[in-house]
Amino acid sequence: MSSRTVIVVGHGMVGHRFVEALRERDVDHTWQVTVLSEEPVAAYDRVALSSYVGGWDASSLALAGNDYAGDEQVQVRLGETALAIDRAARTVTTTSGEVLGYDALVLATGSSAFVPPVPGRDSAGCFVYRTLADLDGIRAAAEAAAAQGRPTGVVVGGGLLGLEAANALNLMGITPHVVEFAPRLMPLQVDAGGGALLRNLVEKLGLTVHTGVGTQEITELPEGGLRVGLSDGGTIDASLVVFSAGVRPRDQLARDAGLAVGERGGVLVDTGCRTSDPAIYAVGECAAIEGRCYGLVGPGYASAEVVAERLLHREASFPGADLSTKLKLLGVDVASFGDAQAATPGALEVVLNDAVAGTYAKLVVSDDAQTLLGGVLVGDSSAYATLRPLVGHPLPADPAALISPAGAQVGVGSLPDDAQVCSCNAVTKGTIGAAIAGGCCDVAGLKACTSAGTTCGSCVPMLKTLLASAGVEMSTALCEHFTQSRAELFEIVRATGIRTFSALIAQHGKGAGCDLCKPVVASILASLGTGHVLDGEQASLQDTNDHFLANIQRNGTYSVVPRVPGGEITPDKLIVIGEVARDFGLYTKITGGQRIDMFGARVEQLPAIWKRLIDAGMESGQAYGKSLRTVKSCVGSSWCRFGVQDSVAMAVALENRYRGLRSPHKIKLGVSGCARECAEARSKDVGVIATDHGWNLYVGGNGGFTPRHAELLAQDLDDATLVSYIDRYLMFYVRTADRLQRTAPWMESLGTDGRTGLEHLRQVVCEDSLGIGAELEAAMQAHVDSYTDEWAGVLNDPDKLSRFVSFVNAPAEPDPTIAFTEADGRKVPVLLGLPIRRDDRSPSVPDPQLEAAR
Repeated sequence: MSSRTVIVVGHGMVGHRFVEALRERDVDHTWQVTVLSEEPVAAYDRVALSSYVGGWDASSLALAGNDYAGDEQVQVRLGETALAIDRAARTVTTTSGEVLGYDALVLATGSSAFVPPVPGRDSAGCFVYRTLADLDGIRAAAEAAAAQGRPTGVVVGGGLLGLEAANALNLMGITPHVVEFAPRLMPLQVDAGGGALLRNLVEKLGLTVHTGVGTQEITELPEGGLRVGLSDGGTIDASLVVFSAGVRPRDQLARDAGLAVGERGGVLVDTGCRTSDPAIYAVGECAAIEGRCYGLVGPGYASAEVVAERLLHREASFPGADLSTKLKLLGVDVASFGDAQAATPGALEVVLNDAVAGTYAKLVVSDDAQTLLGGVLVGDSSAYATLRPLVGHPLPADPAALISPAGAQVGVGSLPDDAQVCSCNAVTKGTIGAAIAGGCCDVAGLKACTSAGTTCGSCVPMLKTLLASAGVEMSTALCEHFTQSRAELFEIVRATGIRTFSALIAQHGKGAGCDLCKPVVASILASLGTGHVLDGEQASLQDTNDHFLANIQRNGTYSVVPRVPGGEITPDKLIVIGEVARDFGLYTKITGGQRIDMFGARVEQLPAIWKRLIDAGMESGQAYGKSLRTVKSCVGSSWCRFGVQDSVAMAVALENRYRGLRSPHKIKLGVSGCARECAEARSKDVGVIATDHGWNLYVGGNGGFTPRHAELLAQDLDDATLVSYIDRYLMFYVRTADRLQRTAPWMESLGTDGRTGLEHLRQVVCEDSLGIGAELEAAMQAHVDSYTDEWAGVLNDPDKLSRFVSFVNAPAEPDPTIAFTEADGRKVPVLLGLPIRRDDRSPSVPDPQLEAAR
């Protein structure tokens, strides 16, 4: 049993990291942990707060393990925080009135948004940009503004947070003005040259920037809305104002308890993160470590690790902070690292400003030009991953060559072992090298072993480079019968014209094949238009769902999901679906993809059901297998007063275009008619969101076992360009992804040479860097032109039709083991009992591979 209690006040990213670190290392269960969380939700990724906009799915930001499920040593109290600390009695009084005793107290109260003392700052329509609740409030105001025809917003603050807030307003359909008191945007991260280019780039995206200007007052207008008065005499009429002018440490609880605070605020702590009371520690943004507060998550994580070690009576001190920053704001790359402002005495600057290309790069070096001190990158930050770890180390080449597009490339061999590869988690090249030597052979293993790449992810390309430089070769063989990867087999089939599995394995494989390679080859053949999937020997390659063109369910029956392109359906077709379900006694359920699922069909009933649908002008849908599933849509501009484009028409067109497309994993699309994102397009493999100027295209999102938000690939596209980009993207994915690889990990795998997978994709899809754009589009058009209704193909072929029986030797007999019952008014299958081994009674747990295969 635990004998000591630690109370953690605050459950943000740093508070969560502290609990994780302590529980991981406290193998003797010395500490019982109580976490007080002011917010009603457990720790979430505040760094990625802006990604909440659009999907509005708070669960997507939740940090892994934030509920400490199954850990009896940790108790989390959501919506409850500390009101007062009694240091003498070592107790905390919470907002519930309870008094909790502690042996150690960790303050992780974070920071609050700074609101300048501007008259009118408390007016209705004024917000800060800090929490999920803040964004919910801004969203409501934005929607009201759009309804009243005043879609303009003002962001006070042109720093990192301010530009994120402006980006969020932009996504909500609000035209943002950014007001920055300093003479340039992001004054703490970039210099004058970088700031000038950054302003130029963001103004091209529709933002209005006011620099060197203060906000003097905010007044409420009689007709509604706000008027923002500026120090240069100008005014801006807006529907809402967002203050994003920096943060201040939340130290009031400590002040009230008599703890020492820093000159500029923050709970004063030593390098062991201990306050003036030895039983109380402070971590993260509320802590002033030897007088200095750090507003980044990396130093916060480092302080959490220090306190976890200290509570276990181990030596640990705050190691200092890397204040490097790499962001993509409004689609613009911005990065700064080290001494970006050249504050070091004698520092020299090497600058390459390419106004035509829209890039700015500066390196700061020591007075002898031998040591890299820092740098700024705007417009193209691809060199960040290799340059940042070199800070404080000898330059491997001439500094001008390092930032020249045709200049020297930095090899990982140039990095010393103490170079910090992951600044968020303070992981060095040496640590990663040791993990690789210890057996880690892929990025996932390195993440689990070292935590590198688990926060902002900007170092993931470097992890891959280090794996490659260490000689790690990950097998890409499809299975024991083929040494080639799926992508290699695809190219073999495409190039050789082989159109049967038997010929392929005879010439390029060995053995008879297995359950892994047969469906993959079947998918490749289907992608290349080799006829009906049940023609000839192809039928024997299909898994159960593809073999019967329907979803098999728990009791051996099947479900049928009529295709409803874009979710648009007529009353007559709705009636037909209802009549089919009634006549065949099927259970019906509305799916998450705007379809009607009909459950409980016996295999011999499938052709009759398909015929009823075909006669009514519908077809069954591929709600199974690795292919296009659905294209979800909101109601769009035809009916919705907020819609700016006809999302329904676009969704229908896309679903009809890509239906039947076989792929490495299932594919889902979504089309939203405005930035409110009612179709949840950013959770799809391909997400399309309407703008005033066209369509924004997002790629690489998915739900499932590991949810991911899609990333912006291109914006303000016309219809034709949008379709051509999706053609290229999907066909490139079909050709090059591994078996069962969803679009998100596939994109990640494309990142090389310091570029992210998204950057590589943008080059291939939008810039046609490989010169294959036309070929990819032609391949997709060939698929579209060759598409036929597979279910009708079965009905028109007696041989194929003969497969749809329960018993080959008694085709008229239904399966007698299939039965149904009623439970709570719902039709449910009666399951056959399974034999249970006496030693196999442990609760079942999800199988990740099985989940991935679904």
